[in-house]
Amino acid sequence: MWWRSASFILDKQDQERNDSASALKPEFLTLSPPPESSSMADPSQSPNPKISAYYQTRAAHHGIVTSDWLAQAQAAVGQNPDEQGPIVGEVEAKPGSASGKPFSVIEEFNNWRKQPDLAEAVAAIRALASVIRSSEATTMMELEIELKKASDSLKSWDTTSISLTAGCDLFMRYVTRTSALEYEDFNSAKSRLIERAEKFGEISTKARRIIAVLSQDFIFDGCTILVHGFSRVVLEVLKSAAKSNKLFRVFCTEGRPDRTGLLLSNELAKLDVPVKLLIDSAVAYTMDEVDMVFVGADGVVESGGIINMMGTFQIALVAHSMNKPVYVAAESYKFARLYPLDQKDMAPALRPIDFGVPIPSKVEVEMSARDYTPPQYLTLLFTDLGVLTPSVVSDELIQLYL
Repeated sequence: MWWRSASFILDKQDQERNDSASALKPEFLTLSPPPESSSMADPSQSPNPKISAYYQTRAAHHGIVTSDWLAQAQAAVGQNPDEQGPIVGEVEAKPGSASGKPFSVIEEFNNWRKQPDLAEAVAAIRALASVIRSSEATTMMELEIELKKASDSLKSWDTTSISLTAGCDLFMRYVTRTSALEYEDFNSAKSRLIERAEKFGEISTKARRIIAVLSQDFIFDGCTILVHGFSRVVLEVLKSAAKSNKLFRVFCTEGRPDRTGLLLSNELAKLDVPVKLLIDSAVAYTMDEVDMVFVGADGVVESGGIINMMGTFQIALVAHSMNKPVYVAAESYKFARLYPLDQKDMAPALRPIDFGVPIPSKVEVEMSARDYTPPQYLTLLFTDLGVLTPSVVSDELIQLYL
């Protein structure tokens, strides 16, 4: 039931902290993007069409379900602004007004995604919320058209990012699906849209904490966990387990070619979690020591399978053959309306690969950054909607997009 869910637990903890605080809290928070850094490239520039901007950003930064999912997520939104970190500000700022430049949703999006801890989909959600605040439209139709154009611009800016497209689509569904807007004056309707946009951004930001709570019962003392590359939500899961004084060890794959597993192993070492770094080809060799596999996801598709960094599929195959559970930690804004049939049935996401030695021009190099893992090789998905089996994902997608 919902009152036993992770969302309720988090909300109860936040409420207890609020009751003990003496300072007054604002009714709701407005958002402003972080300041631009002069060391960053021009955010208005489009990415190299031959290289996935999603994976370029990753490399730069790191290298049982109920139908009331929305009520659960809203209940999980914290009332303490300190918990939102640098993402949330207390002073409303109209984007583009300080410099006098016209508002650009791409520039706003790039300002947000410079934060290493902010997912690309959440950066898009923040940027779309800024579109509503900065809009000069005088009717709801004009505002919805402007919002749709901004969403399409973000999705076309990097067509390789599954979470970016899914985040934009879910934002449009969540913000605009209310019949009450038809009976209000425009200013009230716009205020309602801004409120819903900010609420959706807060829900998305809180998703990792919900997933971390849901997954704790599956991590037991003395277990060995295999992780692949670097995933912020998987790191949050392991951090929560370490803070709960659970005794476990982690095997981290190197995560070639960007070697993001090195970063995850460093983060775990800071938490005093026993960690062993593996080369990617040593997965089968060490699988008999592993109790479970935890991976993140770039996207969760309609079949219940996942699209994730290259190597996830072969790890799942080895784990399945040796009867090891494969758990996926993924936020609901990564649920995408896609149904790939095989590895090549996806838009290519390419990234440069450095082998450390010269490669003859006659040698063809596979540069794909991700692969597709079918649902039959996955055990459970930990999401902010609950703990799902792969077969339930299609039902949740219907509820999300209706």
